Amino acid sequence: ENDHNFQAAREENGTPVLMAAYRTVLRDPLPGEENNVHLAARLLTGTVVKPGQTFSQNNTVGPYSQAKGFQKGPVYIGSQLSTTIGGGVCKLASTLYNVAVLSNLPIIERYSHGMPVPYVPYGQDATVAYGCKDIKFMNNTSTPILIWAQGIDNILYIGFYGKSKPPRIVWHHNFIKTIDTHKIYRSNPTLPAGSEKVVLEGMKGAIVSSWVTIYNKDGTSQIKRLGKSHYNPMPYIIEKGVAAAASSQ
Repeated sequence: ENDHNFQAAREENGTPVLMAAYRTVLRDPLPGEENNVHLAARLLTGTVVKPGQTFSQNNTVGPYSQAKGFQKGPVYIGSQLSTTIGGGVCKLASTLYNVAVLSNLPIIERYSHGMPVPYVPYGQDATVAYGCKDIKFMNNTSTPILIWAQGIDNILYIGFYGKSKPPRIVWHHNFIKTIDTHKIYRSNPTLPAGSEKVVLEGMKGAIVSSWVTIYNKDGTSQIKRLGKSHYNPMPYIIEKGVAAAASSQ
């Protein structure tokens, strides 16, 4: 049914060509996170961005409220993994950012996460927070762009449909600096004494400068700079088994 509606929308808007697509894999998603990503994809799919119009994720999919069906999902606050209503919608933002860049559309607003994320390369992520941080791009083509999005299990797919194929685009990243990560240990009495379990894989912090090369159909090319991303290291969180306290006689 939805597929049929989408094909009709493609004809109606004159957007037969897949401009670009990107998929993001959620590693070990929490139930709320998967729900939120799937819901956000359903709210996004079928969106039409008219020529000259600026798309905003917060205005299209937000607010990320319980009333709309969003659940508690993971969010990083400092080096702490916490949960908030709508946690996980940054997967949508990061995927949208990649599709917009590959579609050769101007990026109006984009923020990198405070720490690196495991699901896209350094410099290719985007974070959103309703009311303060958004992902925005502009349709600078002369015809509409139709957005297709779908969450299938732990994979999010997004594609942009338009009138013509954009030029070939290749990402580049330069690590200006990397910052070593560290380990945070927490005791877990349910683990065997002396054993360790990695709860969260650490990632190095970095300052990364990113740009793309645009290869035009006429053989010329140009470079488009996409700014710097600053990431604090993501610590390893490791649980240690502790021996139960000896009972006093």
